Amino acid sequence: MRLGIFAKTFARPTLEATLGAVRSCGLNVVQFNLSCAGLPTLPDELSAERAGAIGRAVQGHGIGMAAISGTFNMIHPDLAQRQAGLARLAVLAAACGPLGTKLITLCTGTRDPADMWRRHSDNGSPAAWRDLLESMRQAVRIAEEHDITLGVEPEISNVIDSARQARRLLDELASPRVKIVIDAANLFHAGELARMAEVLDEAFDLLGPDIALAHAKDLVRGGEAGDQAAGSGLLDYRRYLGLLSQAHYGGPLILHGLTEAEVPQTIQRMRDLGVSG
Repeated sequence: MRLGIFAKTFARPTLEATLGAVRSCGLNVVQFNLSCAGLPTLPDELSAERAGAIGRAVQGHGIGMAAISGTFNMIHPDLAQRQAGLARLAVLAAACGPLGTKLITLCTGTRDPADMWRRHSDNGSPAAWRDLLESMRQAVRIAEEHDITLGVEPEISNVIDSARQARRLLDELASPRVKIVIDAANLFHAGELARMAEVLDEAFDLLGPDIALAHAKDLVRGGEAGDQAAGSGLLDYRRYLGLLSQAHYGGPLILHGLTEAEVPQTIQRMRDLGVSG
C-alpha cells in the first residue's frame, strides 16, 4: 500500500505549482479536485480539450490520479438542486477519460438545505432513503455510460452514516459501478470510540470486498469529529491498516484532513506504520 494525498491540501495559484508541491513531499498519487485547476469541483461544462490538458499535466509530473472528487448533496430537500448536481456529475464523468481516472468519489448528502456536512434529523426518514436511491440510480446510469466507478463514502453526518447503511445501499443498488470509499475516522458516532475494534471489524466484514479507495485522517472524539491528521488522534491505525491488508486492498491510502504544514510529519507517521511513500 502506498501513500497518496488530496491534491487540494496544497493551496497554490496554478495547477503546475500544486502538482509540484505533491511531488516535493515525495508522493506520486492523488485524489484530485478540479478546484486545483481553477474550476468548480463539479463544473457546468468541461471540454475534452481542457480535461485532457489537466490529465497530461498530472501525468507529466509522474502522478497518478486515483480518484476525482464529485461531491454534491444527493438528498438535498430541493429536487432541482439534486438534478443540477446529477447534471454536473455527468459532465465530470464524461471528462474522466481525458483526466486519467476511473473513480469519482461521492458523499450521500443530508436533508440540511444549507450545509451538506451537517447532520439532519430527517436523514433517516423513508423519504430521504427513496431520494438517495433515485439519485444513485441516475448516477449509476451516468457511470455505465462513461465506464467509470462511483465511490460512496459513509459519513456520520450523511444519510449513509454507517457500514450497515452502506451495505444496504450496495445490496439495493446491486451495481458493480458502485463501490466504497472507506475512511475509518468517519465511522464513529458519539459514544462509540470505546467500541473501536468492534466498529472497525464490522465495517470491514460488511464492506471489505467492495472498497475502491481508502482515506486516512484521524479523530479526537466520536460524532461529528472534524478533521485531524492521520496518526495524531485516537484512531487505531494498526488495526485499520491490518484490516485493509486482510481485505486485500491494493489501492493507495489517501491522506486528508491535514494542513500542508502537517504533511511531512504525517507521512513519517504512516511510513513508521509500514505504509510506503
